[in-house]
Amino acid sequence: MPAKFARRLASFGPDIRLGLEDLGFTDPDSVYASVIAIAERNYSERSKKLKARDLAQPADWFQSEKAVGYVAYTDRFAGDLNGVAKRIPYLKSLGITYLHLMPLLQPRPGENDGGYAVMNYREVNPAIGSMKDLAELTEKLHDNEITLTIDLVLNHVAREHEWAVRAENGDPKYQDYFYVYPDRVTPDEFEACLPEVFPEFAPGNFTWSEEMRAWVWTTFNSYQWDINWSNPQVLLEYLDIIGFLANQGVDCLRLDAIAFMWKRLGTSSQNLPEVHSITQILRAFARIVAPSLIFQAEAIVGPQDVGAYLGEGKYAGKVSDVAYHNSLMVQIWSALAARDSRLMEIALNRFEALPVGTTWTTYLRCHDDIGWAIDDSDASSLGWDGIGHRSFLANFYSGSFDGSFARGEVFQYNPETGDRRISGSTASLAGLEVAIHNQNQDQVNEAIDRIVLGYTIVYGFGGLPLLYMGDELGLLNDHSYCENIEESGDNRWMHRPYFPQEDGPYSTPVAHELTRRLTLLATARKALPALHARQSTRVSSTSAPAVSLVTREGEFGQLLEIYNVSENNIILDLGE
Repeated sequence: MPAKFARRLASFGPDIRLGLEDLGFTDPDSVYASVIAIAERNYSERSKKLKARDLAQPADWFQSEKAVGYVAYTDRFAGDLNGVAKRIPYLKSLGITYLHLMPLLQPRPGENDGGYAVMNYREVNPAIGSMKDLAELTEKLHDNEITLTIDLVLNHVAREHEWAVRAENGDPKYQDYFYVYPDRVTPDEFEACLPEVFPEFAPGNFTWSEEMRAWVWTTFNSYQWDINWSNPQVLLEYLDIIGFLANQGVDCLRLDAIAFMWKRLGTSSQNLPEVHSITQILRAFARIVAPSLIFQAEAIVGPQDVGAYLGEGKYAGKVSDVAYHNSLMVQIWSALAARDSRLMEIALNRFEALPVGTTWTTYLRCHDDIGWAIDDSDASSLGWDGIGHRSFLANFYSGSFDGSFARGEVFQYNPETGDRRISGSTASLAGLEVAIHNQNQDQVNEAIDRIVLGYTIVYGFGGLPLLYMGDELGLLNDHSYCENIEESGDNRWMHRPYFPQEDGPYSTPVAHELTRRLTLLATARKALPALHARQSTRVSSTSAPAVSLVTREGEFGQLLEIYNVSENNIILDLGE
C-alpha cells in the first residue's frame, strides 16, 4: 500500500466505517474491505499528473473570490467536447475559472430528461465525443486554470442501463439494485406520503414493468428507475464510477437528485439522514483516491433542509463541498417582481454559518424551472400571505399579471397544491423580450439593468457564482423546441437555447453591453478578497423597501453592497 494512500486511509477511513454503520448493512466489515480495495485500485490507476494536481491544488480553490463559474450544455454551447476546447479563450475573456458541462455521460436514446437518464456512466454521449475527448478537454482546461464539473446522477438510471436491462431479464442480483414490487400494496403505502415531481407528464412514483410483471420506483420519469441504495453492492458500483470519472481529470461531480436517494415508508423519501451517511462515504473515498475532487450537491429543497447537504451535526464538513443556494435565486426574482427586498432579508438571514471548507454555488438562472420556495412564516412576518405571494410570482413571471415585464411559461401546474413553477430565460424573465417587442429602448435598458443587478447580487453574495450560458448575450426564450418531438412536451427547453455560432457573439448592442458589464463584474469580484467564501454574509433592510444592504465581514476585511431592486432612483441616508 503506497504511503500517501495509507496516510489518507488513516484520515478518512473512519468516516467510511461510520457511514457504513449508519446505513445498517449486515456485514459492514466486508463492505469496508471492498471499498478500500476499490479505492486502492483507482488510486493506482490515477495518472502521475493528476496525483501532482491533487497536491498542488489549493484546498479553497472553489471558495476563492477569484472563482467564477459558467454552466452550459456541451452541444448547445459548442457542438461537442472538441468545440468546447476551442471556446476556452472565450471563457477566459469572461473571467471563468469553473466550467460545468451539463449531462454529458451517455443517455438513453430519444427522450432522456435533458440527459439525466443515463444508460452508461463510463461513456460520453457519442453525439458530443468520447471519454478520450473528455480527458483531453480536462487537460486543456487545467492548462488554462479552469476546472471541470460534470453531473453524476445518483438517484436513478435509464431503463436502458445495463443494470435495469439485466433486472428486466430476470437477474435477481440486479433486481435488488432497484425497488421492485409484485403488486400495488407497498407502492400505494409509499404514495400516501410522496409528492410528484412531474405531475403533468409523469404522475405517480411507480411504473409497471411488463417484463418483470412488477412495479418499479420511478420518482421522475417512467424511464428513470430509482436506485436502491440500501443494497451495499450499489454503493460499491458508484464508488468505482466516482474513481473512474475522477481519473479522467474531472474536478467536481455535481451529485444530481441527491435528496431522493433513500426511501422510508411514511415519509416523503427526501432529505433523509441516510443520504448524508452515503455522501460521507463517497466523499471520504474521494479524499483518499483523488483529494482535489469536490462534490456539488444538487439539492433543490426547502431552506430548512438545504444546509444539511453541506454538513450539520456529525456530518459537518464531511459531505458535499458546495451546494446550490436556491433560496437566493428565488429571493432575487421575488424582489424584482415586488420591487421589495424585505423578504430577502428575512429568508436569507435564516441560514446559519456553513461548515469550514464549504460554500454555496450562487446563481440567477439554470437549465431547470423556478420553483417558488417561499416560506409561509417568512411571508407572514411582512403581513403577506405565502400562498398569495407564490401565486403572484407565478402570474408575474408567466406574464399574466397586469403590468408584468416578464415573459415565461408555467411548468408543471399541480392543482392539488396550486404549485406553478416557471420556465423562461433570464433575459425574457427580466423584461428584455417584452422591451424588444415594444421597441422601447428605455425598457431595454431597464431589462439590462435587472440582469446585471441580479448577477451583481450573485457575484457579491459570497460563494461560487455561476453564469448560465447565454445570459451574457441576453438570449431570449427559444420556442424552436416545439418543433422537436423529443422536447416539445417540456417547456424548460425554451431556456436552453443554442449559443450563436456565427463569428463573434457580440452581434447586437444588447449582447455587447451585457458581456461588457458582466465581464467588468467578474474583474471587480476577483479584486475583492472580502468575497472569499470564508467571510460571513448579512442582509439588512433599509427605510426604502426596494433597497437592501449586503455586508461581508471576516478575516479579509469588510465590504458593504447596496442594491436597489426597483426602477426608481432612491436617496438614502447611510447614517441610518
